[in-house]
Amino acid sequence: MRISVLAFATIRDVLGSSLTVTITDGATVGDLLIHLQETYPELARWLGSTRVAVNCEYVAGDTVLHDGDEVALIPPVSGG
Repeated sequence: MRISVLAFATIRDVLGSSLTVTITDGATVGDLLIHLQETYPELARWLGSTRVAVNCEYVAGDTVLHDGDEVALIPPVSGG
């Protein structure tokens, strides 16, 4: 299945603003994060504190993904 991934802040520096990932049917958010970390090892430092939203709703790592889902990776940010 194909998943759209949107990246923000420091993660955007690694992935670009968006990409499409092909992952096995029945994969979870956690599986996607493992796949991304294996493909882009420099993500490891941010993924532990990154919030994940699927189709504009925050989710946990055990959320099952479906073909065509949009996953947003939102690392912690600060500023004012």
